[in-house]
Amino acid sequence: MRTFISRSLMVSAAIGAGVLGWVVLNRPAPSSAPAVAPAPVPVVTAVVKREDVPIVLEGLGTVQALKVATIHSQVAGLLERVDFTEGQTVKRGDVLAQIDPRLYQARLAQAQAQLARDKAQVTNVQTNLGRNEPLLQRGYATEQQVTDQKAQVDQLQNTLKADQAAIDDAETEFEFATLRAPFDGVTGILQVDIGNVIRPADPGGIVTMTQVQPVSVVFTLPAADIPPVQAALARGPIAATVYDQGGTKKLDTGSLLLINNQANPTSGTVQLKANFPNAERQLWPGTFVNAEITTSVVKDALTIPTDAVQQNDKGQFVYVVGADGKVAIKAVEIGQRERGTALIAKGLDAGETVVVQGQYRLVAGTLVKASSPGDVPNTSTASAGMLP
Repeated sequence: MRTFISRSLMVSAAIGAGVLGWVVLNRPAPSSAPAVAPAPVPVVTAVVKREDVPIVLEGLGTVQALKVATIHSQVAGLLERVDFTEGQTVKRGDVLAQIDPRLYQARLAQAQAQLARDKAQVTNVQTNLGRNEPLLQRGYATEQQVTDQKAQVDQLQNTLKADQAAIDDAETEFEFATLRAPFDGVTGILQVDIGNVIRPADPGGIVTMTQVQPVSVVFTLPAADIPPVQAALARGPIAATVYDQGGTKKLDTGSLLLINNQANPTSGTVQLKANFPNAERQLWPGTFVNAEITTSVVKDALTIPTDAVQQNDKGQFVYVVGADGKVAIKAVEIGQRERGTALIAKGLDAGETVVVQGQYRLVAGTLVKASSPGDVPNTSTASAGMLP
């Protein structure tokens, strides 16, 4: 039995050795072809340029009308007529509304009649005085008569002044019955309908008028910007530009008027005010805008597109393309970002090439090739926080 088992094991070993030899003899020889180099990564590049760069300070602001007036009646009466449509542009002196003027017209006529009556009395007394003064010298009139007549003339002269004042008052009230625009502007929503009795004490008035040409913008800057703004004001007028809330559409150009005389210690900001002609009426009171002022200009500054600037845990950096087509990482300091352009304070030289788009696939030493923006995706699912 033992002999049989031993022979079986010997046979199995021989078969295994034969199979192993066949596998070794028939294994393919290793390839001697060189490894394929990775394809260059397509990127969009830009060259570091030298140019004059304005130093711009920007802040969020609110459009404010230079003049706002709530039109109240200065006399009481029935609102008889409205001579404007809501939202209409009116000129200074244009009639806005008419209060029933008959009561005030009657008071004016009464005051004018009183003046005419007193003038007649003055004329009569002056005539008698002129007749009695020669008679006094001849002894046909008494001194008392002449003295009384002179006093009466003086009294009536003052009465005429009072009558004229009453006429002026009545004329003013009569004019107040016609409501006029105090300045050029735009009317708002009518607050009182025709047929209602209006009074000076009514809180809402008839309508609110707003001046929209020109307008002002009040915006805020950090309090640390006060010195450079003051220095720029000392050199001359400061240009101001205002953009929409998105900061992309230019709305108007004007000039800085002032820095508020007190900063806000809680927020660490200060308010500034700029005036704009608003010729196209793109600025509307009460709306939010982005305001910018230019305080100085840096000559021959180094600039790159802002999209080239990246951020990591060590700070800001850019990918610089070398002569061999490979990228290197360079730390940079940014002096200003404005309208898609970054002002380089430190870290780059003029003429260097930086990567503007396609950075998400790069590491130091990656081979790249310049491509058009349409051929370079700017993000990937992985960089967007999703699975690749």
